[in-house]
Amino acid sequence: MASLRLRDRDAIVTKEDLIFRVFGYSHPPDAYICDVEYAPSEIFKSNNPKAFRSRGQRVFYKFYEDEGLKFVKKCHPQYFIFHDMLRTKVAGVNHSDVVTVKKPEEKLRKLIKVEIKDELLIALHDVLEFTTKHSNLSTENFGVFGSLLHDFYHPKFSDLDLTIYGREKAAKLRETLLELYEDKHSLLKNEFEGDEPIRGKPWRFRNYTSKEYVWHQQRKLIYALFNNEKSGRIIKTEFEPVKDWKEIHNEYDPKARISQRGWGKMVARVTEDIDGLFIPSIYGVEPLDVLYGAKCADEARRIVSFMEEFRMQTWKDEKVYVEGNLEEVASPKGSFYQITLTYCPRYYEQVLKVIS
Repeated sequence: MASLRLRDRDAIVTKEDLIFRVFGYSHPPDAYICDVEYAPSEIFKSNNPKAFRSRGQRVFYKFYEDEGLKFVKKCHPQYFIFHDMLRTKVAGVNHSDVVTVKKPEEKLRKLIKVEIKDELLIALHDVLEFTTKHSNLSTENFGVFGSLLHDFYHPKFSDLDLTIYGREKAAKLRETLLELYEDKHSLLKNEFEGDEPIRGKPWRFRNYTSKEYVWHQQRKLIYALFNNEKSGRIIKTEFEPVKDWKEIHNEYDPKARISQRGWGKMVARVTEDIDGLFIPSIYGVEPLDVLYGAKCADEARRIVSFMEEFRMQTWKDEKVYVEGNLEEVASPKGSFYQITLTYCPRYYEQVLKVIS
C-alpha cells in the first residue's frame, strides 16, 4: 500500500491482525504514527474484564493505558518507527506493513445498508436520523469507530461511537446538541449533566479535581446519552470531531527538532482555538504569569495536547492554567516554544483548565 491517505481515527490492520488507530494528522512520508488498540487472543491476553472483544468465534483484547506500547515494544518492535523531530521511536506502522485499512465513514455507509439490523444498528440509524433531522447535517458527514468499526460490538451492551468530519460540521452539531440538551423531551441528553459518569471511580489527576473535570466535559457537548425507546436502553453516544481533508496540514518536518526544556506551569490567555476540537488539540496562547519553568516559558506560543481529557478544553479569550512539558520546536524556518500534554512519567500532574 504505497499510496495511503489516512487521518485520525482511521484504522490499520497488520499481518498479525494487530489493530492500530491512526493518531492525528502529522506523519512521516512512509509511515503513520498510531495508537495500538487491539490484538487477537492468539498473541495477547488480558486479565482486564473490560478488554474482551468478540468477532464471531474470534477473540480480541483491547489495550488500556500503556499496555499496547509495552506489548509491541517487546513482541513486535517493527511497529516502533523513528520520529525525526523527537529523535526517538514511537508507535507506528510503515506503509509496507499495512495489510488492511478501515475508514469510519466507509464503514458507516455499509452499516446503514445492512438489511437485517440488530438492536444497536437500529439505535445507530435512529441517532443519525434524529441528529441530522435537527441539524440539517447529512449522514455523509459522519462515521463510526470503536466496536462498530471492527464488528466487535454487542447489540445489547455496546456504545455508539461516531465521528463528525470538519470544523463547520462539528460546530453545527454542537450547536444542535446544546439545543437538544435544553429540551427536556429530547431523546439526547448531556452525559455530563452530573457527576454520574465518574462517581465512585478512583481519581488520579493531581492538579485537576473531579468537579472541574465534569464541568469541562459538560460544556464540550459531544458526550451524549441516547434514550433508545425501542430497546428500552440508555446508550452512551460520542461524537468525535475529525478534520476534513481540506483542513489537514502535515506538520511533520524531518529537519525540525523538538527539545525538552523542563517542566512548565503558567497562567495564559487563549488566543486561538481553531484546532482545539481535534487530536492533537492545539491552542494558541499568550503567557500571562509563568509560575514555574525555564525563562523561555514566557515565550510559549501554544499548548499542544495529545490527551483526550484536554480536547475542546478551552476557547478563545479564556484564561487557563496549564502544567506540562515545556518544549522548543526548532527548524530551518525558526523556532518557538510550546507546552505539551502527552503520555509521560508525570501524566497525572499535567493539566489544562479554565480559571476564569
